[in-house]
Amino acid sequence: MKVIGITGGVGSGKSEVLKLLEQEYHAVVVQLDEVAKSLQKKGTVCWQQIVEVFGTEILEKEGELDRKKLARIVFQDPEKLEQLNAIVHPAVRAYILCDIKEKEQEDVKLYVLEAALLLEAGYARICDETWFIYTEEAIRRERLKASRGYSDERITDMIRSQSPECYFKEHCTRVIDNSSTIEETRRQIGEILL
Repeated sequence: MKVIGITGGVGSGKSEVLKLLEQEYHAVVVQLDEVAKSLQKKGTVCWQQIVEVFGTEILEKEGELDRKKLARIVFQDPEKLEQLNAIVHPAVRAYILCDIKEKEQEDVKLYVLEAALLLEAGYARICDETWFIYTEEAIRRERLKASRGYSDERITDMIRSQSPECYFKEHCTRVIDNSSTIEETRRQIGEILL
């Protein structure tokens, strides 16, 4: 089984690439953000640890985590962010390693991990290859305005908060240029996977 890690900046079109890999190459696609969310649902071990550290004031009425409230707390305090990461990251990693073993036994041929912080969180070590989905900034901006209605200011802040393109290009095994058509992206992926 081949394990590919996919990363890229906001608005780069990672979702389209994931869809293509799923539909055309029968890849098992796992998005680390989604895994993290599911591992923090009410009643889970992560949820209990987060409530122990941050208190019940971070809960909604139904008892689920109030993600916006939690985000406000951790992004104002690096120490608290570290505490949250120390709870969530090991659980996500354990889940992924277990899932990879299971899928290997099920004879899955292609397993794809997606995360904005794939490299920073050390997931490259468990991947056979890492792909950086590159898209020109002007196109990323257009996509984010059209799909999410973001303002120029918000897009600028989001882009600035992520690692620069040179970091991804230096640390990823491959670069997929997703600035053109989906057919062009499909062609690049086909050259790699066939």
